[in-house]
Amino acid sequence: MSGVIRHIIVRGKVQGVGYRAWIEGEAVARGLAGWARNRKDGTVEAVLSGSESDVAALIEKCRHGPGMAHVTAVDNEPAGEDMLNLRTRGERFSILPTI
Repeated sequence: MSGVIRHIIVRGKVQGVGYRAWIEGEAVARGLAGWARNRKDGTVEAVLSGSESDVAALIEKCRHGPGMAHVTAVDNEPAGEDMLNLRTRGERFSILPTI
């Protein structure tokens, strides 16, 4: 696989505002693979995979999120295939259960 895989944690008011569906739509529109899920601590976690420029552009957009979100921080670190492979088999982008 060419490109990059990044693991992000989005902090702030990011649950109950359609953030996971928003990030899925943005990722699919850019041809990215990955997944998103809510975490019990109130954050949204995601893994994004694709071209370095497209992944970077989406991470930057995540700093604002959908209209009702209030993002206070986006943690961003490299990830491997093991993290990407948590998505549902056969799906390019998955919404995973809350952890």
